[in-house]
Amino acid sequence: MSSSQKPPHVLVISYPAQGHVNPMLEFCKRLVAKGIKTTFATTLSFSKSVTVDKNNLIDFETYSDGFDNNAPGQIVAPDVFFPKLREVGPKSVSDLVQRLNRLDALIYDGFLPWGLDVAKRFGLIGVAFFTQTCAVNSIYYHVNRKLLTIPLSSSVVSVPALPQLKNYETPSFVHKFGLFPAVCDLVFSQFTNIDQADWVFFNSFYKLEEELLDQILTSFNQTR
Repeated sequence: MSSSQKPPHVLVISYPAQGHVNPMLEFCKRLVAKGIKTTFATTLSFSKSVTVDKNNLIDFETYSDGFDNNAPGQIVAPDVFFPKLREVGPKSVSDLVQRLNRLDALIYDGFLPWGLDVAKRFGLIGVAFFTQTCAVNSIYYHVNRKLLTIPLSSSVVSVPALPQLKNYETPSFVHKFGLFPAVCDLVFSQFTNIDQADWVFFNSFYKLEEELLDQILTSFNQTR
């Protein structure tokens, strides 16, 4: 990039939970280190209850989940929060994209698959970022694509590139399916439009999940 060119600018939007914010912020730091202008955003309500070590090289913004006026740390029931976030979030992030202007890419948390719709609406590169291990993501993906049927009917679960698992070794939303309907809908719907994403990033160590990552890459390439 010549000195006369502006660096690319990406918007990174995170689901409002510490386990999602932390890895996505670390990723933002790596983007900045590569000379990419980076804006990070999570919900306004969540930002009230946490203190973020604001790297002055990263710009920070917020978007609405519909609960902007809630007191810091106020808990909203999942069956109320998730639908409201899905309803309000896309419009709020769209407003943020328009305000920032001249973005090149939108990197969205896997828990926010509607982020891809926003990216495509504005002609941006759409990038999915999954904060959980690939083993967990693979199981959720197989449920989403009905390659793994729930409720589980067997005591043993087989997923490609993973060892055979006892049903209780799968994520609780799988082996206790039905107890957390709102959360199940959230975690399984992450992969609804994954085939349309321009890029897919996983928060993982290649050597720890090498066989699984290779299998995931092969599957994605076959669907494109």
